[in-house]
Amino acid sequence: MTKLSPGAAAPDFTLVDQDERPVSLRELRGVDAAGESGGGRSVILFFYPAAMTPGCTKEACDFRDNLAPLQEAGYAVVGISRDAPAKLRAFRERDGLTYDLLSDPDHAVHEAYGAWGEKSNYGKTVVGVIRSTIVVDPSGTVTHALYNVKATGHVARLRALLEVG
Repeated sequence: MTKLSPGAAAPDFTLVDQDERPVSLRELRGVDAAGESGGGRSVILFFYPAAMTPGCTKEACDFRDNLAPLQEAGYAVVGISRDAPAKLRAFRERDGLTYDLLSDPDHAVHEAYGAWGEKSNYGKTVVGVIRSTIVVDPSGTVTHALYNVKATGHVARLRALLEVG
């Protein structure tokens, strides 16, 4: 597993969202098909293990509750998991999530971003999703790559790092 570092080019991707619509990193950054930037915006990608589990629900709701100041500071927020669109749709509806959730069932995007690999789970080494948050600037460059983050308190630490009041 190769983790991304600040200054690296963010791998482009297209995944389907909770409504089975394709969403690309280019679009999230505000870049059209011709490569023209519409002013651009930074994107916060958070990778989480599974929709509707306690820790992932806490993290997702924390992003929901902090979405307005992040958006006002020019950030789009997107959650990415291996869950199918139907489960993502149910998660979004159940918890009133107001941002898109993307489905990466074969974990290819997780791998490209270093959010898949060996981790310790209750003392055992397993292979799976590494809870991670990657921030990509409007030009497609990684500005922050945070791995093995905790579900609780992570968004507050991220806001401090990004200097979002």
